[in-house]
Amino acid sequence: NIEQTAASIRETIHEAEQMAGCQIGAVHVGISGPHVQGIDMSGLVAVKGGEVTDEDVERVKENARAINLPKDRDILHVLPQDYIIDGQDGIREPVGISGVRLEAKVHIITASAMQTQNILKCCRLCDLEVHSVTLEHLAAAEAVLQDGEKELGVALVDIGGAITNLAIYVDGTLRHTAVIGMGGGHITADIRFALRTIEAEAERLKKSHACALGSMIDAEETILVPRVGPRAPEKVPRAALCAIVAPRVEEILTHVQQEIEKSGYGDMLHGGVVLTGGGAMLKGLAELAEDVMRTVVRVGSPMGIGGMVDMVQNPSFGVAAGLLLHAARRRSHMVEDLAPPSRPGEKRGRGKRFWETVKQWF
Repeated sequence: NIEQTAASIRETIHEAEQMAGCQIGAVHVGISGPHVQGIDMSGLVAVKGGEVTDEDVERVKENARAINLPKDRDILHVLPQDYIIDGQDGIREPVGISGVRLEAKVHIITASAMQTQNILKCCRLCDLEVHSVTLEHLAAAEAVLQDGEKELGVALVDIGGAITNLAIYVDGTLRHTAVIGMGGGHITADIRFALRTIEAEAERLKKSHACALGSMIDAEETILVPRVGPRAPEKVPRAALCAIVAPRVEEILTHVQQEIEKSGYGDMLHGGVVLTGGGAMLKGLAELAEDVMRTVVRVGSPMGIGGMVDMVQNPSFGVAAGLLLHAARRRSHMVEDLAPPSRPGEKRGRGKRFWETVKQWF
């Protein structure tokens, strides 16, 4: 619903302005959903001048993204995985290396053009300029993953309300992305129908009393469940609530594990699995995930964030914190691109980036 979404954005912006004491005119947008797809592609170009330059890297990425897409698809990201120079593979930073042939392996993220435009339309209705659109998997990874985990190999599992996002990193690079069409909202719905209560109470019960592993709770403990209508609340064994929650959680984790195995990187995740998102706050989730996925699992909260730490260091803020870090890094790169060149060979690339930055400002 475009109008309701715009109204929610407008209200949120107003609250943020009141809290921060400033005017907000631009935003960085996160996007995800079953319509998001990731594909691996490669590009090949001849190196000009016998030494790889920034221009050569941009050309090979453009070559890799030259794929036939349906008109209803947009490219969100072109993410380099590896570079190959004259047959030598495994190169991460090709600039400055001598060679005549440059090849790039990239992971391309595409999304439904209609879905993207609907989100942008909501922002425009609120008089907001959109500075960037970022896949939520990448934003969450920016905030909750450590560089060492990405090098070792790690699967990031972001459990949201309606969907679960999966991002796999190996050797410091994004290798695979996927979206599973189940999330914390499905657990809430199961509680609501099984205990015949309203959605708000089902959500409260999930957060305060639910547990993914029945062995972690007292079998004698009871909870009070409000009923719909005039009926009085009823005492229910807490174990009954866990029995409702556990099968759905196991189903979500099983789908994630199947996607990891399908990716071909299952045996390379030496850093294990990191759970984040609001759904990751469910008690016993990490322990059940270790049983299902047969690897080490931790719950990830945003790192490297100052101010409001008591609120932001919470798995549910992974994407939001990641978008802020992405915005800060983007601004930092823009400043660096305006700095004077330190070597003669950098002059052309710096000048080109200067004008690109000026165009972005306009």
